[in-house]
Amino acid sequence: MQNSTPNIGFVSLGCPKNLVDSERILTELRSDGYNIVPSYENVDLVIVNTCGFIDSAVQESLEAIGEALEENGRVIVTGCLGAKEDRIREVHPKVLEVTGPHSYEAVMEQVHKYVPKPRHNPYLSLVPKQGVKLTPKHYAYLKISEGCDHRCTFVLFLQCVAIWKADLSLRCWMKLNV
Repeated sequence: MQNSTPNIGFVSLGCPKNLVDSERILTELRSDGYNIVPSYENVDLVIVNTCGFIDSAVQESLEAIGEALEENGRVIVTGCLGAKEDRIREVHPKVLEVTGPHSYEAVMEQVHKYVPKPRHNPYLSLVPKQGVKLTPKHYAYLKISEGCDHRCTFVLFLQCVAIWKADLSLRCWMKLNV
């Protein structure tokens, strides 16, 4: 691109925890002097922050990646679905890079690899102290853990295994004390 300040397109999918991750990445991008653009046109690179929680979210993420590749061609994938790189590359082998969830530094390294850091004076930055927020001004998410607290089949299975192991341990202990 001829523009002196590189433009980065950004797509954020998924839960509020992903939203917090997106805000952190966007804050880093803005702090480094990149322009954030809400489209695929006239951007140097597109970042897609994906969700991989349920099948419909995986499908939505894969479609967003495909759309970004079709419109721009230079795509970095991050987020929960990024933990399944083989699945992404099976559908979209032309993706530049794939990072997993909570990989802020890796995302920034990849951005710098494909779109060099612009000349930028961070002291003149217009990034607010609290960073870039994607929520309305009257609230914000505070991320205090990774993962989720939904009771899906996977989580219930793990809980059942834990209960079974605890029950088995208790029965063994009781036999020893009889």
